Amino acid sequence: EFWVKTPLEDAAIEEMSASQVLQEQYWERTHGIVRTAMEQCLEVLDKYGFKVEMGHKEGGGLKAQIDENGRMTHVCEQLEIDWRFADALQAADNELFVRTIVREVFRAMGLEVNFKAKPMIGLAGNGEHTHIGMAAITKDGKLHNLFTADDQKKDFMSAIGYGSLMGLLKNYEVINPFVSATNDSLNRLKPGFEAPVCVVTSLGHNPKVPSRNRTILAGLIRDLENPMATRFELRACNPYTNTYLVLAAIYSAALDGIKAAVEHTTEECVAELSKDAGEGGFYLEQSRAYRSEKDVFEDYTEEERNRLFGAPPATVWENMQGFKNYPEKKAVITAGGALNDRIIESFEEGALLRWKTELIARIIPANRAIVRGAKEIQSDIVTDQDSYNWTKINALRNYLAKDSIDEKSLFTLLINALNEGDYATASGLQVEMYDKIEELKALYDAYVKNMI
Repeated sequence: EFWVKTPLEDAAIEEMSASQVLQEQYWERTHGIVRTAMEQCLEVLDKYGFKVEMGHKEGGGLKAQIDENGRMTHVCEQLEIDWRFADALQAADNELFVRTIVREVFRAMGLEVNFKAKPMIGLAGNGEHTHIGMAAITKDGKLHNLFTADDQKKDFMSAIGYGSLMGLLKNYEVINPFVSATNDSLNRLKPGFEAPVCVVTSLGHNPKVPSRNRTILAGLIRDLENPMATRFELRACNPYTNTYLVLAAIYSAALDGIKAAVEHTTEECVAELSKDAGEGGFYLEQSRAYRSEKDVFEDYTEEERNRLFGAPPATVWENMQGFKNYPEKKAVITAGGALNDRIIESFEEGALLRWKTELIARIIPANRAIVRGAKEIQSDIVTDQDSYNWTKINALRNYLAKDSIDEKSLFTLLINALNEGDYATASGLQVEMYDKIEELKALYDAYVKNMI
């Protein structure tokens, strides 16, 4: 998924957010220059042999306008392109090629492309659902999907399929750092807009009815008429996820689950995956639940989600702590040799350096600009509501950005903690900063709207 827009034009976040909630543009046909760019992009990708399966408009955005010269302006919409699977290494290579080609084709048409996981707060982010499968070629030359059940109307998957999915879910705390390693990626993974924040799967209500649950982390995909289609998709990845490392971690974890599952019947495997929190089993953790056919945002409270499926990390530092906090799971993803301690340590060090640098050099300055932009409005008519709102706004502004000799602002405390290497404190301050900035924006929006 990616957002495309005309250069040097600011997005109307509030209007697009309303359009998204109303689902006014989901799967609408593209128009004008966007359609031309999309068609050219698909043609180029096919010439390179990527076997594009679909290119379409995703969600949200605004209807473009035509200026007096007949050119489209105010373009801002989200698109999606899907292409055919390949083996793990080739699939990771393909992703880099596709991203480059998409950017260059749209740029040639005068359009900017943004692959960031959360380019605009308040709107749907860009995902990159990564499909995981496993196959074997027998001596007679036939290709067999190892995830597919012998009888698709009786079982959701084979024991190998169940084991792979259980391995992913059980060890996700050490896979997630590779999936979401940036501030931007974690901004996307917040409840709402079908963001996959809970370590939980959905299989379907019964084997004859495929699952359509879009609120879970890893979903089973099946086609009763096509045994080669059985696979599961990891929904948390984004266009800047390191697919090489993610696939290495996933398949290593899958192998761990397979070793446990093949010693059991498919009935025992589905019972294991479907167990309640607190119920023991042969592989998965007793304290957790791993399957739900419900909407995890609508049908569970935040407290219930955290208790059943685990609390999601809020910052890059929290996410990287998975390597330290779960050494037994780290051992699982390094057991096969595709990953090792040196690779993981290098990745973690780079991720934390980017986290620190982006906070100090980009995020805090951007938030400081928001604080400075929240200025008192002079008006002939000022009500007690206006005075009340401004008092709260100004107090927030000072708390966030104004230092005194005796008391430092939240921005300064965060910068100091990062520079001193106190990442635990910095992580907590980052969460507080995000909450305070959102509170400030909401208060100032209400303040402005009450002015006449």
